[in-house]
Amino acid sequence: MRILNHGSVHALLATALAASAAAAQGDTPATAGDTARAICAGQLSSEKLVTQAIAHAKARADLNAFVTLDEKGALAAAKRADVARRAGNCKPLAGVPIVVKDNIEVAGLPTTGGTPALKGYVPKRDAPVVKALRNAGAIVLGKTNMHELAFGISGYNPAYNTGPEVGVRNAYDTTRSAGGSSSGTGAALGSRIVLAGLGTDTGGSVRVPCAFNGCASLRPTVGRYPQGGILPISHTRDTAGPMALSMTDVDLLDRIVSGAPQLKPANLKRVRLGLAKDFLANLDADTQAAFDDALAKLKGAGVTLVDVQMPRLMELNGAISFPVALYEAHDDVVKYLKHTGTGITLPQLAEAIASPDVKGTYQGLVIPRKLPGPNNTVVDAKPVYEAAIKTARPALRKLYADTFKQHKLDALVFPTVPKVAMLANAESSSVPTFLAVIQNTDPGSNAGVPGLQMPIALGASSKLPIGLELDGPVRSDRRLVAIGLALEGVFGRLPPPAR
Repeated sequence: MRILNHGSVHALLATALAASAAAAQGDTPATAGDTARAICAGQLSSEKLVTQAIAHAKARADLNAFVTLDEKGALAAAKRADVARRAGNCKPLAGVPIVVKDNIEVAGLPTTGGTPALKGYVPKRDAPVVKALRNAGAIVLGKTNMHELAFGISGYNPAYNTGPEVGVRNAYDTTRSAGGSSSGTGAALGSRIVLAGLGTDTGGSVRVPCAFNGCASLRPTVGRYPQGGILPISHTRDTAGPMALSMTDVDLLDRIVSGAPQLKPANLKRVRLGLAKDFLANLDADTQAAFDDALAKLKGAGVTLVDVQMPRLMELNGAISFPVALYEAHDDVVKYLKHTGTGITLPQLAEAIASPDVKGTYQGLVIPRKLPGPNNTVVDAKPVYEAAIKTARPALRKLYADTFKQHKLDALVFPTVPKVAMLANAESSSVPTFLAVIQNTDPGSNAGVPGLQMPIALGASSKLPIGLELDGPVRSDRRLVAIGLALEGVFGRLPPPAR
């Protein structure tokens, strides 16, 4: 973790960020919105809040959650926030520390993408999604660690580590994965270092870390958030997304970035959710039990559950997933590297990659424009990619649209990940593990629909967080958020980690 040297607290708010004894006993943590209002009211000092967050981040160096902790810069911003408050200048996130995934540009801080070749790249401008939050008063505490170049779901990245073990670690059990690729944001939230942050999502990368670390997140409809200033994988699939400990803050961040108006929680008696069997396969015992209990709570709250069929769902998804991501990564990353002005080429980037799984993907598939073929062979990517874009993806999008329309659904509902967080080791980055983890998050990603992740329980035996996802029709983001706001009252929030 790089620490840059640029030069009476309300009890409930303090517990949220310092994980004090009261929080350990189960007090409901504050929201970022609550925190900003307390700062504006003079009940809380941003400087003290940021000081606590920095101390907490340092105390949890074992999580490997940060690539850059901007200690001096964040404290200077906090002092400015306190001065602004005294002058009556208050904003929705006034003085609130947040974290930003290290593939999203923040002016004056390195944007490494979790990879060694970019460790010296310091952008001069904020990405639009960051600019929106900073304009709303947020303070960037630091840049969070991630699966290298966002090409994975484990966060097992040897490039940037502050603790004794490799890879970003789960906030609830450091022997387990934090998920990915927005690994550090998930771990920072789960460990209560901050209340909110930003990640990016190509096939599950804001949803998987929140499922594993007990936070909430939104993968917006593709194209709804500006993508400038973000190290990409695929322009067809990528999107930035808000991550937070509460649905209230997911809503707040979404409103700030998108400019959407405020909304009320949905009336759950008017909500229809679909259950498709493809999303209910391969569940472990903890996830099955937690999801069954969640369905019972949904019914008890008046939600209508509808069994639906989605023929060829996984077949169509498989025809899109790797072909689109691996093919588009070549040109999209080349374009981004030119944007950085560093002079780094794609082969130079690949040569310096620290993670064996990502290096093999780049050198064996992305750079030569190949895809995995039968019997350990590779095939030319272009015709497979074109078939994915022209045939399979339109068919998948139609399947989703028809399913929503035929059954009058607000969303599909399913476990975000079929199993609780796996052990954090090299095997967590294997292809079989990758495919198992993204089983449920990937199809909606390829269809371009919005997806909302919510924590619902700690596993009965594992004591690890379990998440539930809602995937809705294209551009139904705000309806999903309204449902999530209502469901948070049904499911509650998870207790913080013991440490």
